[in-house]
Amino acid sequence: MTDHADTEVEQAETEETQALDPELLERRDAALAQVVKYGDPVLRSRASPVESFDETLRGEVERMVAIMHDGLGVGLAATQLGMLRRLLVFQAGMDAEPRALVNPEIQWASQELAVAEEGCLSIPRVSLDVERPLHVRVTGRDERGEAVLIEASGLEARVLQHEIDHLDGALILDRTTREQRKGALRALREGGSYTPPVEEEEDAAAAAEA
Repeated sequence: MTDHADTEVEQAETEETQALDPELLERRDAALAQVVKYGDPVLRSRASPVESFDETLRGEVERMVAIMHDGLGVGLAATQLGMLRRLLVFQAGMDAEPRALVNPEIQWASQELAVAEEGCLSIPRVSLDVERPLHVRVTGRDERGEAVLIEASGLEARVLQHEIDHLDGALILDRTTREQRKGALRALREGGSYTPPVEEEEDAAAAAEA
């Protein structure tokens, strides 16, 4: 998942990205080249629980954090690197510390929902409106095996849900409207890009305010 203009995460080539210096762009391209892209069956596979909290796991976490940073993302799941392990890293905000979450589970989700635009490092040049619970309680372990409990809201809650979806083989294409999914799939077939139509964004905002 990558950072997006309003609330979420988009890997599309925005004006901000284009303004980066050549060295940062080169590092970003190198990071994204390691990310599995839409169409690879690993993205539709359910990851297996992590059983060993060893140096190998901590090395995987370091690598994932580096790829997330260089790719200008706010979250990354192990499945996006072709590893079917229930492991994710996230950093919901520039001032936040990057964290790893192993064997995560959503224990509770609020009935209050919110629609926001999401993108995905594994689905280049596509962003979609996705409705998710605004607050979640997530449990798991850190890379050393210590128990973790996270009470998350807003962007952090959305990032965690997005990455846990990856570990379950689900994508933002499964979480959006039929019309947006059709538009995104057409763009993927044709090698183009897709963002939600303005009128759909306005309708979503009106519905949220109702």
